Amino acid sequence: MATIEKFVVETTVEAEIGPYRKIVEDVLTDLGMVGRISRIRVVIRPEETLFFMVATLRTVLPLVRVSDIAEVSAGKAEGTVLIELNEEKPLPTLLGLLWDKYGRNSVDQPERRTLIVNTGDSVEIDTIKEMVVDDPHKTLKANLADMAIRASPEGFRVRYHSLNETDFIFVATEDQMKPEWIEEANLLLEELKRDDVDGSSS
Repeated sequence: MATIEKFVVETTVEAEIGPYRKIVEDVLTDLGMVGRISRIRVVIRPEETLFFMVATLRTVLPLVRVSDIAEVSAGKAEGTVLIELNEEKPLPTLLGLLWDKYGRNSVDQPERRTLIVNTGDSVEIDTIKEMVVDDPHKTLKANLADMAIRASPEGFRVRYHSLNETDFIFVATEDQMKPEWIEEANLLLEELKRDDVDGSSS
């Protein structure tokens, strides 16, 4: 876990600090999140059925557009656009986007990394270039929520989470969610960012 600047696990049951830390480490590794997180703090209060996870993230990657992964130009036939992909990985996502916008019958794939789109009367090169193939922020938010849910104790099914730029907070409980717990999570995050919390560097 050497790439995480600060990794802190706190619980009112001291004997459970090591096991909880191992659980969080394993989840971070399994989801490939170690390189995305700068600092993380987990607080568990079993007697109150409360679980907090707060984290600061490294810079979120920008949107990936078609122009980032392919050459886009006018096709040979009138009203068509030629897309030549640099790699195959984003192909399924791109096909889905093109099918949604133009219809399946308007998209041909003469070669594995070549698509020809019939856009009708107008050649929509710029429109296709600007299509978003991947939103890392959206993917990251889903992965963070999955990470926190996996790390939280079983039965803590009432949950709140948010991702604001590079700040993530997560609260889980067995009881009805209280606004003061969300406020406390924000305070835990601010302390983590200010170094107002002790924890071993990982």
